Amino acid sequence: MEIGIVRVGQVDSDVITGIKESLETDLAESKTTLIAETLPLPEEAYAETRKQYRSDIILGAIRNIAEKFISFDRVLGIADVDLFVPRLSFVFGEAEYPGKVAVISLWRLRPEFYGKASDPQLLVERGTKEAVHELGHTLGLKHCDNPFCAMYFSNSIFETDRKQSLFCNKCYVKTAVNADKGKGS
Repeated sequence: MEIGIVRVGQVDSDVITGIKESLETDLAESKTTLIAETLPLPEEAYAETRKQYRSDIILGAIRNIAEKFISFDRVLGIADVDLFVPRLSFVFGEAEYPGKVAVISLWRLRPEFYGKASDPQLLVERGTKEAVHELGHTLGLKHCDNPFCAMYFSNSIFETDRKQSLFCNKCYVKTAVNADKGKGS
């Protein structure tokens, strides 16, 4: 799978590089490429009353980028702002299900958000877990009940820390089945 990674707004290059390299390890047979273009944060995504950004609007902007780079099977946006969807107080990310585009936010993955010391390695680990999770949705995977699977729904940072950046066997098999379905269309 060819994955394009696009920076959405200001994002630390070292963190993006770390997530990019981890994805190539954790998602078997994947190749990741950093898209040189930075996607500006859409002004209309910002909700002044919440001081957060709507992830669905950012996802739409990433979709526009994905249409320009048709060589990628998936395009992952990485942002460093607080994301939300109207029915939830925050999200770590969002994706088309199934689809081609996904977005993750580093904002609530940072140890500093929870009053801890900065830890770039932990940030990359958490970012990779959420990236694998959202890319899993683009592959047609739903949330998994295995708390160690990347597809487990993280309602808190503790659940993100507990899970792995890999699919459990059940979810991994589904990715292969879904990939085979896509070949026939």
